[in-house]
Amino acid sequence: MRTIQTARLLLLSGVATTALMGPAMALEAQAFVDRVAEVYKTIGYDFSFGKATLDGDTITVDGVTVGFEPEAGVEPMTFDTEITFSGVVEGADGSYTADSVTIPDIDTEFASAPEPVGHLTLSDISAEGLYLPAGETIPAVALLQLVQSISTGPLSVTRDGVEVISVDAMEATTTFNPAQGSADLVDLSSTLAISGIWLDLSTVGEEDATAGAVIESLGLTTVSGDITQDMTWSMADGHLVLNEFLFDFADLGALNLTTDLTGLTPDVLDQIYAMQAAMGDGGEMTEEQAQAQMMSGMALMQGVNIVGTSVRYDDASLAGKLLDFFAAQSGADRATFVEGLKASLPSMIAESGVPALADLIVPPVSTFLDDPQSLEVKVAPASPTSLLVLMAAAANPAGLITALGLAVEANSPAE
Repeated sequence: MRTIQTARLLLLSGVATTALMGPAMALEAQAFVDRVAEVYKTIGYDFSFGKATLDGDTITVDGVTVGFEPEAGVEPMTFDTEITFSGVVEGADGSYTADSVTIPDIDTEFASAPEPVGHLTLSDISAEGLYLPAGETIPAVALLQLVQSISTGPLSVTRDGVEVISVDAMEATTTFNPAQGSADLVDLSSTLAISGIWLDLSTVGEEDATAGAVIESLGLTTVSGDITQDMTWSMADGHLVLNEFLFDFADLGALNLTTDLTGLTPDVLDQIYAMQAAMGDGGEMTEEQAQAQMMSGMALMQGVNIVGTSVRYDDASLAGKLLDFFAAQSGADRATFVEGLKASLPSMIAESGVPALADLIVPPVSTFLDDPQSLEVKVAPASPTSLLVLMAAAANPAGLITALGLAVEANSPAE
């Protein structure tokens, strides 16, 4: 009898404990998604989550609506699908981490008749290494560490049942030193890859007959390519190096942006965010406040230096197609058209009122027009030069060219 009573007491206490823990677990799940919303609101997203439930260290959310800053001009988007946060852990300071976030495949219409019916599918959506810092004010060093990687599988967009956009896969990854979530972040490196991009531009003519005719004449009814990016960033000196931001499209060309900056530290970012918040309050600034903002902006520009930057285009037939097209439009053959274009370059540049640009631009652009291979614009100051100095130099355009170490090169080997 005593054994039966003991067993009954244990059973009742278990039931009572479960009943008491139920609301606490739901509250913890809600607290987590509330924190997600609070953190991402600081970078321009307004998340409104559905019901959140907790099972062990897994939190499941029934749908989400994503709003954007008014300046973005984008309507809120609702995703009526289950979102799963796995491996969720709350830190002693009120921060959270999650091993992964997964979203079921998306298969939805985003437009309907009488407009062309749009349909989007996106599969294998996931993020790994989610970090939600604690505190009401979130410093830039924490915002830089919100996620380790985001990836998706194939994306497809159709218009009235015909595919117009597809992407094989997308992946963005960031590595942190030391581990993610440290207030003493030393540096980070990140990569982005959007592979297998394919666009069908044959239907553009339905909206804009002139543009459609140009696209067809150039043979650009379909285009395909990839986008890749590679970046490193150290926190102590704010040395940011964008090694590559490449748009590479087959049979068209490749456009690559690189840059090298110093002084872009988390402290500078915090000051920029504070200035943006002050300007976004909506109230009119007093003259003193405006002057203070200007002085703060100048101080920031004094601390950020340009080491170098470049924009390079490598042609893979697009330039030639454009020259052939415009030559035909003018009723001339390509060689005659190019000679006329080269002859007009000096007068076109003279309209800028900066005579020094002619010697800088005319020779390389003429070389490129004769034989389109590559065209590159480089900024390479003799030593790292602050944005404030460059702004002051802008009053004398010829002096700015020298201060920037500006150069234009044609058909040069890629470094």
